[in-house]
Amino acid sequence: MSAPSLDLSAPTHDTPVDDLAIDAAPHTDLLATPAAHAGADVFAERVLAATLGALELAAIHAGDRLGWYRTLAEQGPVGSAELARATGTSERYAREWLEHQAANGYVEVLPEDGTGARRFLLHAGVAEVMTDRDSLAHLAPLARLVAGTARHVDALHEAYRTGGGVSWQQLGADAREAQAALNRPMFLHVLTQELLPQVPALDARLRAGALVADVGCGEGWSSVGLALGHPGVTVHGYDVDAASVEAARRHASSAGVAERVRFTLGDAARTTRAAGTRYDVVTAFECLHDMPDPVGVLRSMREVTAEDGWVVVMDERTEDALEAPAGPVERLLYGFSLVCCLPDGLAHEGGVGTGTVMRPPTLERYAREAGFSGVEVLPVEHDMFRFYRLHL
Repeated sequence: MSAPSLDLSAPTHDTPVDDLAIDAAPHTDLLATPAAHAGADVFAERVLAATLGALELAAIHAGDRLGWYRTLAEQGPVGSAELARATGTSERYAREWLEHQAANGYVEVLPEDGTGARRFLLHAGVAEVMTDRDSLAHLAPLARLVAGTARHVDALHEAYRTGGGVSWQQLGADAREAQAALNRPMFLHVLTQELLPQVPALDARLRAGALVADVGCGEGWSSVGLALGHPGVTVHGYDVDAASVEAARRHASSAGVAERVRFTLGDAARTTRAAGTRYDVVTAFECLHDMPDPVGVLRSMREVTAEDGWVVVMDERTEDALEAPAGPVERLLYGFSLVCCLPDGLAHEGGVGTGTVMRPPTLERYAREAGFSGVEVLPVEHDMFRFYRLHL
């Protein structure tokens, strides 16, 4: 999962915190990780703060899906009746949501105008986070992802009991679209502009007009971003999810790159074997840890790469080994692993169950089993992702 360049380096708490009162305004920092031996008061306050956060996410999801945030951003200060009319929703629920947002600090309540009706203002910073799809701070899709996975909690619990799984297809549109929306700004506005240029040889290969295979492309923003950033590049995106491929084709068309970006439902190796296609660059952006058979996928990637080509994997920037207590990035990755990535990996027969927390030694083991000679961590700086080159 991608995230903007936020400071996620909150300190861990190595000793219990004394004299913490649980009240209506808990001050627990959810980015800080208490030690497991901390007192009950610390964890009681932490659970209450997490509950407040969960309820905020539920409201954010409603504001995102029902158009309440966008209407506030586009129409300026509005009252509950105006918001309800503009979005086709219930005034009573719109009013409760607006007051909830005000109570939680997301909107400002303006002075009454003499009619007795309250009006609410969404400031630019909140509007960017909730409505600007191109901003690296656009995190409203996180609420959509959490809602999409929570909807399947019974199936997830059954998988935890039996060792089965819940696939991305089962999780549905909320989860799929949220994942794509979270990565979209980075793929369109950072990948070719800031990240890949940190590897001059790879950047030069792309600028020369490479033929690229983008494996596990999802809704296609990585493929579209590569094409937008390098006008000479041709990209063939591959994914096994039909809804994702359909969305990817729409995105390429709307971005004006459909003549250089095509998407295929299926496996890259099987699709290209008959044609004898070999790619200059083969990529897998934040998807390998989801694959039920990562070794098989890497073997296919190796098979379709030209002799002097590049195989590049981008995956989560995990710690090298388990650290407990861990920082917020590792906690975020384990959380996503429990509700979507690990269940998806185990939803398919023979799935190895990598999970979101795929550490570098695990990737290197997979790569060597697939026939690669070694793995190099590329010098690309990013808060959430690590880039690897797999050597043929």
